[in-house]
Amino acid sequence: MPRLQPINPASAQGETAAVLNGVAKKLGKVPNIIATMANSPAVANAYLSFSGALAGGSLPANVRERIALTTGQANQCDYCVAAHTVLGKGAGLSDEDVADARNGTAKTEKEAAAVVFARKVVETQGNVSDADVTAVREAGYTDGEIAEIVAGVALNLFTNYFNHVAGTEIDFPAAPELASV
Repeated sequence: MPRLQPINPASAQGETAAVLNGVAKKLGKVPNIIATMANSPAVANAYLSFSGALAGGSLPANVRERIALTTGQANQCDYCVAAHTVLGKGAGLSDEDVADARNGTAKTEKEAAAVVFARKVVETQGNVSDADVTAVREAGYTDGEIAEIVAGVALNLFTNYFNHVAGTEIDFPAAPELASV
């Protein structure tokens, strides 16, 4: 059961209504996470602005989704894993790609380097080693792209933690269980 209640878009007023109407117009619905963030339009707008800014960065959508999946899995955020399973498929990820990202890997060396680095950022709370940065750089990522990987992790930490605190009700199909390794 949710600990923070989502705002009903039909009864929202003022700035909250504007935020939720904008999301509904863009996505065709208002996901529970955003409806819950809308308890504070500042929080909802911060999330939407951060997410939108990263979408305009240089990392492709499929890499951003891999980062979201590995971060969500590392933080055991069922909401984010479910949402990014759907969004990842929309960005061209196969079921195998989604499972790989959740397990902290990928098929290609470059994609794997981004996912491994993102997972290390989560696991070390950002205290990665020089060797970790060198490895992601040698896989072909620029300093700007490395910065975007870190920002992607930070954005997803925010949503993971928000969902843990809020008890956000999952409104996406549940992600499949991962096979035991």
